[in-house]
Amino acid sequence: MILVNTDYITGKELDTLGLVKGSTVQSKHLGNDILSGLKTLVGGELRAYTEMMDEARAIATKRMVEEAEKLGADGVVNIRYASSAVMQGAAEIIACGTAVKFLNK
Repeated sequence: MILVNTDYITGKELDTLGLVKGSTVQSKHLGNDILSGLKTLVGGELRAYTEMMDEARAIATKRMVEEAEKLGADGVVNIRYASSAVMQGAAEIIACGTAVKFLNK
């Protein structure tokens, strides 16, 4: 499955199958949340949250690809990610794009 953030794939003629998306809501362990809160006092990267967001993007992408596979897609174009805070220490990640089928393989 080819995944791109452009609206085309060089050398491929595409048939649009439709919108596909995947999402997840992730949170960190309370202990990590407390340590991250202390880290804000001195500054620097909040690694626990970076890891949480990386994991969440991977899960959302996987779910988007699974939806595309159900449509018989060869790829997903115009992929976009969005995130929002759901509550203190938890975030939602959404991945969406357009599932496409290659007309010339």
